[in-house]
Amino acid sequence: MLTNVTTPLLGVVATAVIGRLGEAHLLGGVAMASVAFDCMFWLFGFLRMGTVAFTAQALGAADKTEQRAVLARALLVAAAIGVALIALQVPFAAAIFGTMGGTEAVTAAARQYFFVRLWSAPFVLANYVMLGWFFGLARARTGMAIQIFVNVLNMALMITLVLGLDAGIAGAALASVIAETTGLALGLAVAWRILGGHLGVSIATLFDHARLMRMLSVNRDIMIRTAALIAAFLFFTARGARAGDVTLAANAVLHNFTLVGAFFLDGMATAAEQLCGRAYGARDRAGFSRAVKLVVAWGFGFGVAATALFAVIGNAMIDVMTASPDVREVARQFLWLAALAPVSGVMAFCYDGIYIGATWARDMRNLMIASLAAYLTAWWLLQPLGNTGLWIALLIFFIARGAFQAARYPSLARAPFA
Repeated sequence: MLTNVTTPLLGVVATAVIGRLGEAHLLGGVAMASVAFDCMFWLFGFLRMGTVAFTAQALGAADKTEQRAVLARALLVAAAIGVALIALQVPFAAAIFGTMGGTEAVTAAARQYFFVRLWSAPFVLANYVMLGWFFGLARARTGMAIQIFVNVLNMALMITLVLGLDAGIAGAALASVIAETTGLALGLAVAWRILGGHLGVSIATLFDHARLMRMLSVNRDIMIRTAALIAAFLFFTARGARAGDVTLAANAVLHNFTLVGAFFLDGMATAAEQLCGRAYGARDRAGFSRAVKLVVAWGFGFGVAATALFAVIGNAMIDVMTASPDVREVARQFLWLAALAPVSGVMAFCYDGIYIGATWARDMRNLMIASLAAYLTAWWLLQPLGNTGLWIALLIFFIARGAFQAARYPSLARAPFA
């Protein structure tokens, strides 16, 4: 949780730094580009989630060779994807911003931010792998320290470049590139030490057909599941953009509330990935069941706490993140809905971690698609309520994800660990 909570804090700082420039279109542009990056990188979230699960299963099975092989395979995939994203940046930008529906000023600002920050892609994805590997080995403190270092460095550079050196939104993007590159170098150095100075594996082990196909199959299903999740958030942003710059900016401010809650609860999901994955690898059914009960119970406690916190300090947070009176006024109208996001998403996050740890990726994929259909149906029915209806539909999406997975879980848990 401590590791994850610094990531949305980075978004809060970015919003506050750009918001202090006093231009709604700049805040909207960074918000639009940030959502694009969130969605783009989330699409490849299997690099972290799959790495946690496979590393934890290898740890449970006491297979040290496979622990190294999981890291090597995932880093190879991360490098290939990162280079491809940079090579295809122009058509990606055209496709992303052409469908998001922002005004000309907002889109121009978003493109400026996008083309600088995209150079961080290989390093961001490799850091996903490193974080997943550390968590899979139950070295959460190591992963926490490195991720917090990256995010704090990013925030410090952002404040320095944007407010100190007047580098504008390009400076905010450059801060991410520098921080992610530094973080990867640090992560590899720590991994090298953990593995006794030996990071490599043999070609035969690296490309073991059965293990490679299993990894690709699980990662494919996680990627499809994530694509459905991305579609939901892109739809939310696109509908907000069509409501005007002020509504877009207000939703961007409130989106940071949902991100804080989401990344906070994702700590429970990551714990479930490691604990359930390790029990699954060791074929420990009782341990698996205990992990599920603990994760769900603690998840509800933290979800309620996060919702209560946002209800109490929400207005003050809005004032910190934007200096625009119009944006503040609109954001306050929808604060109560944003505050409900953590408690609405508890079951979704907990069961995501459980399903990933057990590598039940196909079922998770199918249930996510069903949840997306429920979300779009709810929005269609709630259109007369405008932006309020959009927020309610998003909360229904969170609830549906958890409810569908909870309903499916008993039949999956009855199956043997094979």
